[in-house]
Amino acid sequence: MWLKLFFLLLYFLVLFVLARFFEAIVWYETGIFATQLVDPVALSFKKLKTILECRGLGYSGLPEKKDVRELVEKSGDLMEGELYSALKEEEASESVSSTNFSGEMHFYELVEDTKDGIWLVQVIANDRSPLVGKIHWEKMVKKVSRFGIRTGTFNCSSDPRYCRRRGWVRSTLIMSVPQTSTSKGKVMLKEYSGRKIEVEHIFKWITAHAASRIKTIYNAEHLKEEWNKSDQYWLKIYLFANLDQPPAFFSALSIKFTGRVEFIFVNVENWDNKSYMTDIGIYNMPSYILRTPEGIYRYGNHTGEFISLQAMDSFLRSLQPEVNDLFVLSLVLVNLMAWMDLFITQGATIKRFVVLISTLGTYNSLLIISWLPVLGFLQLPYLDSFYEYSLKLLRYSNTTTLASWVRADWMFYSSHPALFLSTYLGHGLLIDYFEKKRRRNNNNDEVNANNLEWLSSLWDWYTSYLFHPIASFQNFPVESDWDEDPDLFLERLAFPDLWLHPLIPTDYIKNLPMWRFKCLGVQSEEEVSEGSQDTENDSESENTDTLSSEKEVFEDKQSVLHNSPGRTSHCDAEACSCANKYCQTSPYERKGRSYGSYNANEDMEPDWLTWPADMLHCTECVVCLENFENGCLLMGLPCGHVFHQNCIVMWLAGGRHCCPVCRWPSYKKKQPYAQHQPLSNDVPS
Repeated sequence: MWLKLFFLLLYFLVLFVLARFFEAIVWYETGIFATQLVDPVALSFKKLKTILECRGLGYSGLPEKKDVRELVEKSGDLMEGELYSALKEEEASESVSSTNFSGEMHFYELVEDTKDGIWLVQVIANDRSPLVGKIHWEKMVKKVSRFGIRTGTFNCSSDPRYCRRRGWVRSTLIMSVPQTSTSKGKVMLKEYSGRKIEVEHIFKWITAHAASRIKTIYNAEHLKEEWNKSDQYWLKIYLFANLDQPPAFFSALSIKFTGRVEFIFVNVENWDNKSYMTDIGIYNMPSYILRTPEGIYRYGNHTGEFISLQAMDSFLRSLQPEVNDLFVLSLVLVNLMAWMDLFITQGATIKRFVVLISTLGTYNSLLIISWLPVLGFLQLPYLDSFYEYSLKLLRYSNTTTLASWVRADWMFYSSHPALFLSTYLGHGLLIDYFEKKRRRNNNNDEVNANNLEWLSSLWDWYTSYLFHPIASFQNFPVESDWDEDPDLFLERLAFPDLWLHPLIPTDYIKNLPMWRFKCLGVQSEEEVSEGSQDTENDSESENTDTLSSEKEVFEDKQSVLHNSPGRTSHCDAEACSCANKYCQTSPYERKGRSYGSYNANEDMEPDWLTWPADMLHCTECVVCLENFENGCLLMGLPCGHVFHQNCIVMWLAGGRHCCPVCRWPSYKKKQPYAQHQPLSNDVPS
């Protein structure tokens, strides 16, 4: 997780440096920056109208370019970045979708239950034509969508009873606006009563109703009273301008931030005495002033602070976020971090996507689970001071120059999603390249694994942990609470044979202990041949014999799983002077004796020091009923019983995954037996 977090932070750093690089290229080619002011006199009439469209100011009664230019200057300073964004948005001309309401519940859910937005709905009465034609309606939808106003169409033929109850007997336009200034307040519906069915007149009607919710100040006394008043709002944003009404983007933001930020419009058009504005630090017109408990912040003096809806929305969200904003931000960051697993994981393609899906599910589940106590924590009534200090920290940090750069980069990459995705993909491919190179240097075989190999290993792992969760005996804890009941329960379920027998992989066989049976005082053939050559090299010949013996055991271990059950197994026919027939009685009679007893008076004693500590001492294989002969290969099971290697491999590979003596599962670790003290007659005199 920390590695993915590091790569994500590195990616954000790359985006920041890349944005500065683009700014340097633009400055080198054109000699201008995004924060550089634009003289409206140098702009064409079309560009001036585009700027007014984006700011939400009507120009229908201004035929002259001079009047349009003055209106642009009255609404705020124009920067190169705002001009570029406005022209790009105008050229895009993307079709904006409009909602078609299916009935009363659909209309109530989206329109009347929405407390922080504006809806414009065209109601089409039964057997009537719409009030606004199709072409004008599409223009209207495109115009109002710039300011976050959602649109829809309600056809009364889908729910005539609701239209009659509402009194919609003719086609009309309905606008929904929050009624109160509190968050999540009631919504009121207003009907268009104008006679002119034109886009500009309808838009002017919308902006007039939206602006009526903004507190307007017309004189210096009212401004002084409002400026010195302390109320529930921690943030107040003032617009000092010489306009009849505030721009549409300012009115739309006042509805969007209802209950969080108070919007105040100061109309200085007919003011004679402006001395008080000088006293509070307002020298230029127009001015966007943010009033906080910490002081005054002039909006528009830093990078990316344009006079537009998107720029001011991101600015206010960073200062006064909602819980939903923080959740969405954490959701985006967590998913970006989870997608890093697609490039960090090496091996088959299917493996990458399986790991990615698993990581996405895990991270999102943990995120949602972790947010639940946070939401409950925020509802406590004793956290007001904590909440205030948190917002104060946000205000201090997000009014810096670095924060303005981050907001500008966010707006730039959000308007260019292809660039954002391509840089993320390029960053991931670089991570994949260096990670693959690092693992190849470490001789990691999973880098070259293909899809079939990985799926095969995944199936083996799944079946292994499904039927016998522990396949390795080296790191398995000795004591386990699941050593008794689960296997007995599964064994009960296996009968009657209508149940399918579980498929247990035989990978665990290679982990079973193996060694060679030896007797004290008996030399192997290799030792005899080595001793007959030169008596002076006894120590060297013994070392060589030991290495060759270990090599044989290792080779036998490697070929354990390749022994087919159909092959004929036999023990060596060589006689061993130390291995008698153990007992001529039947196996049932021998079962009553101590397992591992032998007659030391008739033959020589086996070398028990070469046996593993947790294996029971014995001299006979109960599978083939033959004695162990000197040099034969033995294999022990977790229960401690010992057999010929070939005999027990055939037994296990045939599907009988249990001990032939005690029926303990051969793939399951067992508590080792306490080694008993040998009897007096067991010790040679």
